[in-house]
Amino acid sequence: MLSKVLSFAVLGIEAFLVEVEVDLSKGLPGITIVGLPDSSIKESRERLRSALKNSGFSPSLSKITINLAPADLRKEGSHFDLAMAVGILVAEEIVLQSAVERKAFLGELSLDGSIKGVKGILPSVMLAKELNLDEVIIPTENLKEGALVKEVKVRAFSHLREVFTYLTTGEGGLEACGLAEESFLPQYEVDFSEVVGQELAKRAMEIAAAGNHNILIIGPPGAGKTMLAQRLPTILPPMSDKEILETTKIYSVSGLLTPERPLINFRPFRNPHFSVSEVGLIGGGNPPRPGEVSLAHNGVLFLDEFPEFRRDVIEALRQPLEDGYVVITRANATVTYPARFLLVCAMNPCKCGYLGHPTKACQCTPQEIRKYKSKLSGPILDRIDLHVEVPPVEIGELLAEKKSSGVSSAEVRERVLFAREKQKRRQGDKTNAELKPKEIKKICLLEPGVESFLEASAKRLSLSARALHKVLKVARTIADLEGRERIAKEHVLEALQYRVLERKLYEV
Repeated sequence: MLSKVLSFAVLGIEAFLVEVEVDLSKGLPGITIVGLPDSSIKESRERLRSALKNSGFSPSLSKITINLAPADLRKEGSHFDLAMAVGILVAEEIVLQSAVERKAFLGELSLDGSIKGVKGILPSVMLAKELNLDEVIIPTENLKEGALVKEVKVRAFSHLREVFTYLTTGEGGLEACGLAEESFLPQYEVDFSEVVGQELAKRAMEIAAAGNHNILIIGPPGAGKTMLAQRLPTILPPMSDKEILETTKIYSVSGLLTPERPLINFRPFRNPHFSVSEVGLIGGGNPPRPGEVSLAHNGVLFLDEFPEFRRDVIEALRQPLEDGYVVITRANATVTYPARFLLVCAMNPCKCGYLGHPTKACQCTPQEIRKYKSKLSGPILDRIDLHVEVPPVEIGELLAEKKSSGVSSAEVRERVLFAREKQKRRQGDKTNAELKPKEIKKICLLEPGVESFLEASAKRLSLSARALHKVLKVARTIADLEGRERIAKEHVLEALQYRVLERKLYEV
């Protein structure tokens, strides 16, 4: 008998429907799987035999052929196990075909028949909702993840025998109910008020959050660069429902969701080590997997010790910084991962970290300083909107600040939300940092006399066309923070001070 059972495969962060066809025929007993399966699916033949046997079902004496359609798309992962096992039970007439109609099955089987959690549940259940399927059967481990999608019935099981009981009697399993999002509200353990001094850097961070501008922080060890970066997510606006689903889908296909945290409703903060490879940062591999830039989607990507990253890794950031996504091409598929993040880079002024320090002498030679700074190419610096220097904090200031706390993250976030709201009314979902050249002309309106001043400043500082656009977009954000409709001279002056440091990077 021929049976058909539905399942899903994931390509990038999107799911597509897979029809699992099982046919029993005369021949030597065995299981053959076709339809472009990868090695993990081929290995499931032995898992299926043991799981069915240990769940109380007699081994089939027929030749079993399993086809995963469509056959032109490569399938990977162990989550087809459950669908194939149910397909065999239907083909052997142990379960009725009508019992599995318009139901999809996802789950990996252990040798004893227990069902283990798998990746990609969220995009699969979202597609089931679009296709108007009646029900999705998933592992108990993934219950909370499946419950994120409303208006589709999701039921979870921990053993193949339980699935059989449900399909024959309609009883058993755990039905997913909508999760109370209040129980997963983001709670930050750090606050902006803990940062001592560094008023210029705090101001730059506020501007970065308000306009979604990339930022480079330069300073000696212990100046607070990492501390500032870690607190940036606390002043960013709360995530929208669309952003929450996008980010959670990425973490779902990466296998990074847990039963305790099935929903990513807080701004991600990713801090990869400088030894990370290009594949680890951008994404790739075979099969393709999201990199750090995609895991930081809708959040913050912090690259500490920026010049210590390999040159090819730094240059690979160009596409995601410019386009907001990563395209990975392989022989059998092209995968696109979203990568819209706020980049924060931190670096020392030199290899030893004490160039220009008021009390500690720099130990680097001019050649070492030049080599250290040469890793930062002009095109990459052009794509970073704000360059800010953080001096060392004096002991007296540090002790004085302990007695009185600074401005809290909540207060700064209110100002950021005010600026973001102005941007939303004016240009929709686009932040100022995402404005295209044509949009800059329409939106970055200058007060009388400011254009000539900006032109003279750009010539004096030798700003590229891209750098000039960055200055205009930063000035637009500063004006938004003040509630001004047009960009004034003081806004341009403040924006320019975040580009002056670019010239110092090439000086020894």
